Formats: sequence, structure tokens, C-alpha cells
Amino acid sequence: MSTTIQRLTGMPDVLPDERRYWDAIIAAAEAVTWRYGFQHIETPIIEATELFSRGVGEGSDFFVQKEMYTIKEDDGSSITLRPEFTAGFVRAYIQNSMKAWPRPVKLYTIGPSFRRERPQAGRLRQFSQINCEILGEDDPAADVEIMMLAMSLFRDLGFKGLTFQFNSTGCRVCRPGYLALLVAYLNDHYDKLAGIDKERLTKNPLRVLDSKATGMDELLAGAPHIADHLCDDCRDHFAGVRELLDALGQSYSINFRLVRGIDYYTKTVFEVWQEGIGAQAALCGGGRYDGLAEDIGGDSTPGVGVGIGVERVSLGMKEQGVAPPPATPLPVLIAHFGGATKTAAVQLADRLRDAGIGTRLAFARHGRSLKSQMREADNHHARYALIIGENELAEGLVAARLMMGDKEQTPVALAGVVDWLRERLAA
Repeated sequence: MSTTIQRLTGMPDVLPDERRYWDAIIAAAEAVTWRYGFQHIETPIIEATELFSRGVGEGSDFFVQKEMYTIKEDDGSSITLRPEFTAGFVRAYIQNSMKAWPRPVKLYTIGPSFRRERPQAGRLRQFSQINCEILGEDDPAADVEIMMLAMSLFRDLGFKGLTFQFNSTGCRVCRPGYLALLVAYLNDHYDKLAGIDKERLTKNPLRVLDSKATGMDELLAGAPHIADHLCDDCRDHFAGVRELLDALGQSYSINFRLVRGIDYYTKTVFEVWQEGIGAQAALCGGGRYDGLAEDIGGDSTPGVGVGIGVERVSLGMKEQGVAPPPATPLPVLIAHFGGATKTAAVQLADRLRDAGIGTRLAFARHGRSLKSQMREADNHHARYALIIGENELAEGLVAARLMMGDKEQTPVALAGVVDWLRERLAA
């Protein structure tokens, strides 16, 4: 006997009950992106590996941890399942000459990404994400718009008690000086660093600030803060974002340890936090990436965006007791007794569906009792069962049984059953 094939670890099936959460999240995302004036695009699931090595950066975590799914082609080229969306957005912006579009260009998409990482609560190897990007604008108001778009989505879904964690990571002018100070401080405490933090220290020192290793909270409490070492432009931008959040009455906390795991971020980085999602508090994260376009061969193009994981949001909804809308049952089931009555049932089901009436057909290849078919109608919460027996068929009728209360049964002309149902289902 052969071994049963299982799904791959970290790549879950999304069953109907879970998909209800997804549908609610995606519907809310479609609504909020429309209110904010974003246009929907699709980018390829597979891109040239160079897009991520140049754009995302060799020091980014999913390069350090070898988390990308990369394929070597016969011609020697290398392609990669996208580990994130932003680099692909910027590549599409450059390749499709979007700089000629009215600015800013506001885009969003919804789809899967892939990372070869250890699965945990809210983190998977295949995960679906809502990504929203504003390209061609360096105004702090664009940062705030992206932040408030994310917050609006969560509010629309019914989340309570959320706040922003917010920081500036500087830019290519001021960050090197800060990194020199940070590296010097961490080298002074090198023997206290975990192995992964020692590796990050050489490739992406900012990521040490995000360390979850034991004892790091106390050690990093004395580390220099980047906000104290920003250039004038970054300092003004940071102040501008704070002023606008204050004007909106939106709560936030400045978190000097907040960084992102990707090299391209500059200036603003943020997360929306909710307590209780496993070891992770963040529902989503994003920020500004003003140098990314140049890194992948385009003209200077400022940008800011956010990535919102559908699985992470679903988990948050469950923890906050936010339920998606219930599934809408089909209102009609058609029962029959085989032979000519089955043919008539198939024809009637086709008529009702063409008329926009959701209809379930009872299947019965070798015959089936009426009691069994009525049990199916009850199990699927049908409002009416339409029963076609030989007598009904001979008289051009169906027996319409109300599947609630006293289960009243009414003969209805087969030719007029569509209008009869429409009138009652609309009531």
C-alpha cells in the first residue's frame, strides 16, 4: 500500500470555514483601497533572482537565512518565487513607464508570496498578502496615508485597541554614521550576542535591534537611538509624520528598536500592533523605500508601502472574537425519485440557476428516499425543497415544501415556479 501524500509543511489548505475569514478580509481591503484611490494590478509570482538580490539586498533576512525559493534555469539564469511584493511593484513601475502617469501612482495587489522559513503562528512558507504602494511621492503625508489605510482596514474588520509602532531608520546619508555607533556598541557586548545576532552584526546590524534573544532587552536599552543621529531631511520627515498623526488623534509609540527585515527601507518604518498573536504582536508592517528604484536600474523614485498578511489578519480576528459574515446557504433544494423525475429536476435546477436563484440538486444515482433528501435540505439550511415525483411531473407541478416551522407543502405549477420562489425569497 502506497504512502498517502501530504501537503508541504507551511503551505496549508484553506478550507471553507477559514476562507470565510479570507473573503471578509479581501472584501474589506478592496473597499478601503477604493476609498483611498488605489488601482489594482497583478505582478508575476516568479521574477528574476537579481531583482531581489539587488533590490531587497544581500543583508536582508531571507538572504541570510536562505529563505528564498530559487530555481536555476538551463540557460544559466536564476528565477525566484517572490518572497515579497515591493521590489516587483517597483520593477513594474520602471518597466511599464509609470513615471509618465499622473503622480503619485497608487497601486495595490493581493496574492501569494513564498519564503523558506520555519513555520510559526502567523508565519507560513506560502502566505497571502495585501500590498499597497504609493510611488513618486516623498511627502510625509503619503507615509501617513499608507499607515491610516492599514489602520482603516483593521477598523473596518472590527479590530479594537490597536496602535502604531513607529520609527525612522534614516537614509543613505545619515544611516552609515549611526550604524558605526551601533556596531561599536554591539562589539563592546559581543560575547552577550546570540549566534544569529553575531551574523546580523556583520550583514545587517539594524536587525540586531529586533532581536528576541534572551537578555537583549536589557542590553539594547543602552544602545544609541537612530532618532538622535538623523540628518536634517530625515529629521524633518520624521517630525512631519508625527505631526500629521497627532493632528488625526492617532495613537502611536516611537520604538527605536523597530526595524524591517529588508535592506531597502529608509526613513519611516511602522507596524500596527495587536497583542496576542503567538510571539508576534504586529498585524502588518511597512515603510518608505526611496532608494529602491535606483537599486534596480530606474530613475530616482520615492515610495512608501505596506504589506498585510491575510493569514495574520485572520488569526487576529479570531483572537479578538471578530467573526466573518456567515456563509449564505442556497435557498432551494430539488428532490426527485430518479428516471424522468431526475431529468425534470436537472432541467428545473438549470432554470432556477439561470434566473439567479441558488439551487442544490439532490444526487441519487441508484435511487434515494425522500427522507434522506429532506435531511440533506435541512443540513444545508435550504428554505424550500422542491419535490418532483411521478404524479407531480404528470400534472406539471412541483411540491414546494417550506423547510421550517410546520413544513407546509404547496403545489406549484412547474412553469411558474421561478416567479413563485422569487416572490417568497425576496420577502
